Amino acid sequence: MTARERVAELHEIRERILRGPDDKATEAQHAKGKLTARERIGLLLDEGSFHEVEPLRRHRAQGFGLEAKRPYTDGVIVGWGTVHGRTVFVYAHDFRIFGGALGEAHAQKIHKIMDMAIAAGAPLVSLNDGAGARIQEGVTALAGYGGIFQRNTRASGVIPQISVMLGPCAGGAAYSPALTDFVFMVRETSQMFITGPDVVQAVTGEKISQNGLGGADVHSSVSGVSHFVHDDEQSCIDEVRYLLSLLPQNNREAPPAGPAGDPVERRNDSLLDLVPADGNRPYDMRAVIEEVVDDGEYLEVGEHWATNVICALARIDGHVTGLIANQPQSLAGVLDIDASDKAARFVQTCDAFNIPLVTLLDVPGFLPGVDQEHGGIIRHGAKLLYAYCAATVPRISLILRKAYGGAYIVMDSRSIGADLAYAWPTNEIAVMGAEGAANVIFRREIAAAEDPESMRAQRIKEYRNELMHPYYGAERGLVDDVIDPAETRAVLAAGLAMLRAKHADLPSRKHGNQPM
Repeated sequence: MTARERVAELHEIRERILRGPDDKATEAQHAKGKLTARERIGLLLDEGSFHEVEPLRRHRAQGFGLEAKRPYTDGVIVGWGTVHGRTVFVYAHDFRIFGGALGEAHAQKIHKIMDMAIAAGAPLVSLNDGAGARIQEGVTALAGYGGIFQRNTRASGVIPQISVMLGPCAGGAAYSPALTDFVFMVRETSQMFITGPDVVQAVTGEKISQNGLGGADVHSSVSGVSHFVHDDEQSCIDEVRYLLSLLPQNNREAPPAGPAGDPVERRNDSLLDLVPADGNRPYDMRAVIEEVVDDGEYLEVGEHWATNVICALARIDGHVTGLIANQPQSLAGVLDIDASDKAARFVQTCDAFNIPLVTLLDVPGFLPGVDQEHGGIIRHGAKLLYAYCAATVPRISLILRKAYGGAYIVMDSRSIGADLAYAWPTNEIAVMGAEGAANVIFRREIAAAEDPESMRAQRIKEYRNELMHPYYGAERGLVDDVIDPAETRAVLAAGLAMLRAKHADLPSRKHGNQPM
């Protein structure tokens, strides 16, 4: 063949690769409400920016009819492109080929693109739609997953890793998304589980559907495995692009700063009416966040799980900031097992990628109860404590109302290393509420009084006036200043700007021993 004929042959092969296996497979994919792997990559990356790696790769497996079926790409498309002009690496399972199942060649392509992402210091996005290990290839396929897990761990805290679940993900394959920083799911079409419904029924007798066992709503609101849930692939991938705009390329860079169109000195007068002075009255902490951040825009992480704590990414004065806040509308904003886990993970993620932290406190304590104690609230709460103590990024805490007991200390108090600690005039920092404290301290005196209720009311008032007035913490250096709520945005922006050059030296050690 001449050179021109070879080139023509190459173009014909490339066209065949781009078309995919056959039209029926594509129609079947669309009939399920799912896009093809290349359509998904087209939505994720800037138009025309995708560079594919190893499109000509084919498996070498023998037996069970595999030798007669050797499609190009081997069921996974890998490469790099740009999102908002910045390099991003991606791999996408092609469900039309072997159901997206992973074999040796398939795994080696993923290993290669993961190694490239780590070496280039750029985010990695996986578009998952696969049926697990390719059974016909036996243990070789399982070893391929081991290589992925090893690279997920090596990349952890080095480059952002985002898993987008757009189909099934069963068995050991589910551990790769669990090792990444953020997990997205789409309702009805994506599921994750270690053992499927058939196995569950055979072992336990429980009958359950795939979505009931490991669907998007289950993992976004019950298990906490998924951080984001969407109704369709388009909106899901759009939000992945938005998340990438808030993250740095790697752990050596700062997140991208945006234009500060919202005046930093903008007053927050509405906060004076939004947050009730009465500590027993609920309000929506999201409204506080909207008032303080640039243009009221933020991206909440884990919105539907452990709703008593809010974790969000936003910009203040154009700079990306992580916000952790108690939510008085849910369980009065107490910390429990799930909330501690959720906030701890978010703190660690922000710290890994140089995102400063702002903590908004209105916390009455840890949730009491036998289930919480037996479930290990001590070690789960310690995770959050450990995460804050280990974080070296700029940290600012702001007490809006209640800050009681161990929960106050754990939520980035000055004593565990917050760089700046502020409070509103409505703050109450104490071991516990005045009512509970008076009942403990003056128990005998109240019991012996002629009018116990009158004596109790008197002692509660005394305790509140002596130890819970808004300036008690400031007088003892536990907060740096008591601020006007209307000046919250300006105060936070000034503190973050001052701390932008913060540098913290860590002790020499292999790694800490985080609570289990």
